Amino acid sequence: MDLQRMKAKHPSDSLTIMTELVLPNDTNNLNNLFGGQLLSWMDRCSAIAAHRHSKTIVVTASVNNVSFKKSIPQGTILTMEAKVSRAFTSSMEIYVDVFTESDDETHERVKSNEAMYTFVAVDSKGKSCPVPPIIPVTEEDKIRFDGALRRRQLALILSGKMEPSEATELRALFVED
Repeated sequence: MDLQRMKAKHPSDSLTIMTELVLPNDTNNLNNLFGGQLLSWMDRCSAIAAHRHSKTIVVTASVNNVSFKKSIPQGTILTMEAKVSRAFTSSMEIYVDVFTESDDETHERVKSNEAMYTFVAVDSKGKSCPVPPIIPVTEEDKIRFDGALRRRQLALILSGKMEPSEATELRALFVED
């Protein structure tokens, strides 16, 4: 095992910023960005963040949550910012924020969408491999880090891989001990 790869990292170490221009090919009949196109761009941005963190091949395991808060019209400049919110044994949750730039004189950045992806680090044979832990720094990092464990526990319960009684983080939200 490469010890350099296992040194704990900060979420900002994986920060990936991608900018896209919404062109006619990317839009639906209402001249708004196709949701599937946005998912593809977010997946690519997230994959780069996961790779930067793990320094190995990564594969998309799941799209945990996608929030389409605002439509994105043709001609919009959009920026995606992705970074690892938490690392587990071989998987990583990546949080992606999507911002649009207004086309008025202010060019104000507005958050329009967000998503959470899970990636798994794999070797050249496709076998999962360990990833470094994350040390959250900012308040936002800490909130996303804590939430990632609850989201993971919920996903494991729903997939039948964890008993609800084992989900200590989720249980703490609802039951006082």
